[in-house]
Amino acid sequence: MKIALNKVHFPITTLGHGRRVGIWTQGCSIHCPGCISRDTWEPDDARAVEVGALIELLAPWLAEADGVTISGGEPFDQAPALGELVAGLRRHNAGDVLVFSGHPHQKLFAEHAAVTAQIDVLISEPFEAGAGQTLTLRGSDNQRIFLLSDLARSRYPADMDQSPWPTKRRLDVVLEGDALWMAGIPHPGEMARLRQELARRGFGCQTSDQREPVVRA
Repeated sequence: MKIALNKVHFPITTLGHGRRVGIWTQGCSIHCPGCISRDTWEPDDARAVEVGALIELLAPWLAEADGVTISGGEPFDQAPALGELVAGLRRHNAGDVLVFSGHPHQKLFAEHAAVTAQIDVLISEPFEAGAGQTLTLRGSDNQRIFLLSDLARSRYPADMDQSPWPTKRRLDVVLEGDALWMAGIPHPGEMARLRQELARRGFGCQTSDQREPVVRA
């Protein structure tokens, strides 16, 4: 079975507990207005890889990672492959698996129970810019966090937004060749300010949606 990918990276420190393997899928059917990862929207069969080959590629990272974060794109748009991927990750890593989805949680638990049963943390609901952007690990404040395992509940406090657990929004900055990209959940307007500052200093940047620098969350 194949899964279409946008990017993989290790370590990612801004999207869950500890040092994590980050996996971003390619293709999203939801198209939330204001999404900062529009480069992940279009399905692309050329980006599809065998799940087994991906697990083998990630094995050295998985051996030392504290967990895995899967985002997109929309991971549940490839639910059978996602399920196979999570099962493979489990065989190589004892950490938590955290999955972001823009689908409502009711749909995910009802239609993809076999997948949600394998993950530790689910962050769900579509991005809504008007809902506010203040909460930990969520792009907008309508989104919900579900702690689905004892491991998740030991790493992520139920009162996350009132606890000392890392609530300050940060970004991982990754330099790959001549491209620089960021992972994490930025503060509102942060990317526009970054673009303006780069322009002021004489730098240009290619963006994921022709408005924002490439940032994935």
